[in-house]
Amino acid sequence: MNLLELLGIKTLRATTTEAVIEVPVTAKLKQPFGIVHGGINTILAETAASLGANAGLDTTQQVAVGVNVETHHLYTVAQGTLRANAKPLHAGKRLQTWQVEVHEQASQRLTSVSTVTLMITKRAN
Repeated sequence: MNLLELLGIKTLRATTTEAVIEVPVTAKLKQPFGIVHGGINTILAETAASLGANAGLDTTQQVAVGVNVETHHLYTVAQGTLRANAKPLHAGKRLQTWQVEVHEQASQRLTSVSTVTLMITKRAN
């Protein structure tokens, strides 16, 4: 089982110009105080950016992997569904940088903003 399956993350769209994923808020996403753990925002950001960056690659030959993530947590969430929307700021041949916004769907409240930098590398066999 991979991390996306474990957490229940669903891919809604993954293209070279946008990647959208979502996850329902469940107990396994929360920290001991009953709100979504901040690391979940970062997982959503890197996952969405990686899906978008890899959409333009021949992943049998090369892959985009995260090398830096900066996340700003803006609003706490205790229930609902989180949706991450990633868009490229720069899509070079060796590095890509994506901006990711995470919203809670029912309220449409922006919960976090991340910048994700990915490196394009040869796929290991």
